[in-house]
Amino acid sequence: MSDQPADAHEEHGNLIKTPRQLIWTVIASFLVPITVIIMLTQCVNQDERTGAGSDGMGTEAIAQRLQPVGTVELRDASAPAVVHTGEQVYQGQCAACHGAGVAGAPKFGDAAAWGPRVATGYDALLNSALKGKGAMAPQAGGQFSDYEIGRAVVYMANHGGGKLAEPAAPAAAASAASAAN
Repeated sequence: MSDQPADAHEEHGNLIKTPRQLIWTVIASFLVPITVIIMLTQCVNQDERTGAGSDGMGTEAIAQRLQPVGTVELRDASAPAVVHTGEQVYQGQCAACHGAGVAGAPKFGDAAAWGPRVATGYDALLNSALKGKGAMAPQAGGQFSDYEIGRAVVYMANHGGGKLAEPAAPAAAASAASAAN
């Protein structure tokens, strides 16, 4: 028979000894890889989602993507041009600096600041407004006509203690000049 002792060939033992251990091993062999895969996909996909199920198709996101780059405004060439009053030009362009006295600009309604300027006359004030002076850009950076700027100069000077007359409208001035000839 055999010369080897009986305990020399030890049987290899199984790790799974009961049916319960087998069931848990089978369940774990499916759940552990699935859990690892789900965790990896969440780590990889941390950035903002742009496809279905995201807020990229919301009304605000669509409106932001479709906003116009520019506009086109069509006007009737035969319609009379809109002429702004001195107050409208002041509110739209001049009040930003003259309302608070920014960068040495005389404050609106300050008679002491406007007195020496009004003394130079309307033409000097209009020239300063049209060509710019100090920190003020020509026409204060606005897009108003010279006539409208003149009306704003008179509006500001008169509220600063001046008694300047409203400038004549360009069409009226041209017809008056032709009538005088």
